[in-house]
Amino acid sequence: MDIPAIPKDLPDCFEFGNGSCPNSSRTLGVKRTMYFFMGSSITITILGNLGLMISITHFKQLQSQSNSIILSMATTDFLLGVAIMPYSMIRSVESCWYFGYTFCKLHASFDLMLSVTSIFHLCSIAIDRYCAVCNPLHYSNTMTKPVIKSLLLLCWLVPGIFAFGLVLSEENASGIDGYKTLVSCFNFCALVFNKLWGTVVFTSCFFTPGSVMVVIYINIFAVSKRHAKMINNMPENANNTVKGQFSKKKDRKAAKTLGIIMGVFLTCWLPAFITVLIDPFFGFSTPTVLFDMLIWLGYFNSTCNPLIHGFFYKWFRRALWHIVSGKIFDHSSSSIDLFRETT
Repeated sequence: MDIPAIPKDLPDCFEFGNGSCPNSSRTLGVKRTMYFFMGSSITITILGNLGLMISITHFKQLQSQSNSIILSMATTDFLLGVAIMPYSMIRSVESCWYFGYTFCKLHASFDLMLSVTSIFHLCSIAIDRYCAVCNPLHYSNTMTKPVIKSLLLLCWLVPGIFAFGLVLSEENASGIDGYKTLVSCFNFCALVFNKLWGTVVFTSCFFTPGSVMVVIYINIFAVSKRHAKMINNMPENANNTVKGQFSKKKDRKAAKTLGIIMGVFLTCWLPAFITVLIDPFFGFSTPTVLFDMLIWLGYFNSTCNPLIHGFFYKWFRRALWHIVSGKIFDHSSSSIDLFRETT
């Protein structure tokens, strides 16, 4: 992230900066364009995930154990859009942090926590879909309420402890020459990781959950094809309940949706985490502008999550229409059938 090698024993900041922001070379037009695109992403992130949250909490038909994971993920992405992305937008556009050292630490902690929590939720959704497609007859006994609650607790608690412990202790920046001078003299506020913690973050926050998602998708795709063959070989008078458990349409849709979610996840987060891993070994030579772009590409994953549900699920589009039109204020709106005439 363009961290220069600055002597550690500087007596003050006057030689390098006086605690004010460095001059920005961006024109007003460039800044306005950046604010427009980043602001649009923030707006979609907030409104899209808020729509998901209201849909699942309001409509009784959507209040399932599986959807509780989606609700929790939408809450995570909503908080990222409300509490993290606006401040990151100002920092990215103005090339400076205006909000003080203490808030910088809190912002960085919540930024890392919510980003990793969102990734963990995607992994949990993949696990849930795997159980539903690959072992449908035992799904209700496998993904019980205690199991779902344990998954959600893991998704929130582990990233929270990890992020706050790492950032507040400043172990992530330990041994990086010039880091403290940049913070005190140039209002620098960005998550940087040394060689050790860059490797740990890449492995635990991206590579491990990403690998789980890839393996699960491959298995779901294989099982859905096997189920399709089983249904084709069943006699016409076979029990409809058995056929329903092995629905070609349901399996194919689950595999396709999970594949899209996984593809968007890898596209959005892989470049940022690769940079986090290798940048410390190359003297933090990644330009700040490029690193900001990669971070915003990662944020964009939280923007895409509700869009994916809106594109693939009619129930979400119907629920969203009831919300936007104000029909959710009708007395019986929570009991309407959102799954009618699904194809």
